[in-house]
Order: sequence, then structure tokens, then C-alpha cells
Amino acid sequence: MSSERIVKEEGAQLDFSKDMSYGDYLHLDEILNAQHPLSPEHNEMLFIVQHQTSELWMKLMLHELQAAVHHVAMDKLPEAFKMLARVSRIMEQLVHAWDVLATMTPPEYTAIRPYLANSSGFQSAQYRRIEFLLGNKNAAMLKPHAHRPDLLAQVEEAYRSPSLYDEVLKLIRRRGIALPAEVLERDWTLPYAASEGVKAAWLEVYRAPNQHWDLYQMAEELVDLEDAFRLWRFRHVTTVERVIGFKRGTGGTGGVSYLRKMLDVVLFPELWTLRTEL
Repeated sequence: MSSERIVKEEGAQLDFSKDMSYGDYLHLDEILNAQHPLSPEHNEMLFIVQHQTSELWMKLMLHELQAAVHHVAMDKLPEAFKMLARVSRIMEQLVHAWDVLATMTPPEYTAIRPYLANSSGFQSAQYRRIEFLLGNKNAAMLKPHAHRPDLLAQVEEAYRSPSLYDEVLKLIRRRGIALPAEVLERDWTLPYAASEGVKAAWLEVYRAPNQHWDLYQMAEELVDLEDAFRLWRFRHVTTVERVIGFKRGTGGTGGVSYLRKMLDVVLFPELWTLRTEL
């Protein structure tokens, strides 16, 4: 029987007026009709799709990160490792997405910029929740969401909750390794500050990896995660500089100058500084 005949016969057995189709399952009508350019410019579709797909990837990233934090708190580390590895791979997808947006030239962006008004990527509630989950807390970043109480509640929850790193430090203490009390009993709304006591704890892990294998693996998962996050941030900066130069951002930020400051943020500082002492 030819492959063409098999396809015809199998297709004939399906009645999509009764059965769920591929498009039904994925709600493709809603997704593919969610692009509404405001300008007459051809290139605005690229700008919209780039940011919509990034938001979808961030939705999955949040799904995995929140679950990973929960599993660390429950001492279910194999599950957490899987989720954190997936987050790092998602970030790789987001890094490469900038390659597509970088095909937009300065004149092409300038043509659509007036139609963006004050909308800006730093207003992304999902991105802010990711930053807060990773420990980069900043009360000022709650303000862009004040007009949406539903989104503000979600961002505030991440802001007030222990970060991924906070939960990992509590895990270290549960494993019997000494840590300073001030890193375990602190205000979770404040950004994490590097601690010599925490570095000493991680050095104990790294100097006896076979004895502390799951903590050692956790540390390397976190380094992978921050490595991928740095690449994402760096690619963002270079793409923005390539497209708009040093103009101010649409949301009122300094644009490239603001994004470059973000490159200096270190999420898990002791995991980087300890390497000099090994």
C-alpha cells in the first residue's frame, strides 16, 4: 500500500467536527490572531512576534522555576535538577531569539517606535517575577504593574517570597553545614548580599564533592543557570544598542545604559568567587 493511500485512509477515519484537532488543542486561532500591528510598517510583525514568543518561553520558565523552588524546599533534588536544567535550555532559546530581532535595522525600528508609546520590555510582569525568583529584588520594579492589580499581586508574591538561592541556602543548613544566621533569617524583599560564611559553606561542598554530591550538583546547576541568564542579558544589550544606539528606552529608562547596569548583577555570588580559592 502506498504511503499516499495510507495517509488518505487514516485521514478519512478522523472527523474533526467531533474530535479535537491539533489547532483546537493548541488554541492556534487565538494565538495566531493575537498580532495586531499599529503601524503600516512591514517590520512591526517581527517586533510583535519576537516579544510574544519570548513571553511564552518566560511562562514556561516561570512554571519550571516555581516548581524547582518548591522541590528544593521539599528536598526533592532530582526533580529540581531536571527543572533547572530545562530553565537553562529555555534561556538559550531566548538568547537566539535576539538574533532574529537583530535583523531589524535602525530605520526600520524608528518607523514603528512612535506607535509603541510608553510600552517597554521592563514592564513585563513575567520577566520581573523571574528576576525576583532568582533573587534580584527591587521594590521600584513593582510600580510598573500598579495599574494591574492582578499582575501586581503575582509580582508582589515573588518579591516577598524566598528566592531560589534562599531555598538552596536553607537546604545547605538542613544538610548540617554551618551558615550565618543572617542569611537564613532575613528580609526576603531585599536583594541577596554576598557572605563570607556562605562562601565557606560552598567551599566545604566543593572540596569534598563526593561527600556532598547533591549539593555539588545543585551548585553547578545554579552556575549553569546564571551563565545562561548572563548571556540572555548580554544579547539583549547588544541587540538594543545595534537597533537604537543610545536613545532612551520607550518606557523612560536609559536604554542601553540601564541594560548595561543589569550586566553587573550577580545572582549567586559565592559560587563564582569560590573558584579563585579552590
